[in-house]
Amino acid sequence: MKLSESVKPISYLKAHASEIIKDISANHKTFIITQNGEAKVIVQDLETYEQIKESLALLKVLSQSKKSLNEGEYKNHTKAFRDLRKQLKQIQ
Repeated sequence: MKLSESVKPISYLKAHASEIIKDISANHKTFIITQNGEAKVIVQDLETYEQIKESLALLKVLSQSKKSLNEGEYKNHTKAFRDLRKQLKQIQ
């Protein structure tokens, strides 16, 4: 879907809410709703929203990992497993 086709004024949303919801649910479309000619909100299905949130969470983890690596705040795998074994022994 072209971005230009997904931009709708709030009046269109009010008049065609059920159609929009069916279209969004069936086709995983995203609509941009405008008010007074200015983009104000995004309307999308829950599954797409959840996927985006999960993707952002993974990107955040990757970003934090890269930052830690650049700052030298990491352990090699041998030390990491040794530390884990130590912690497990303390729990048991």
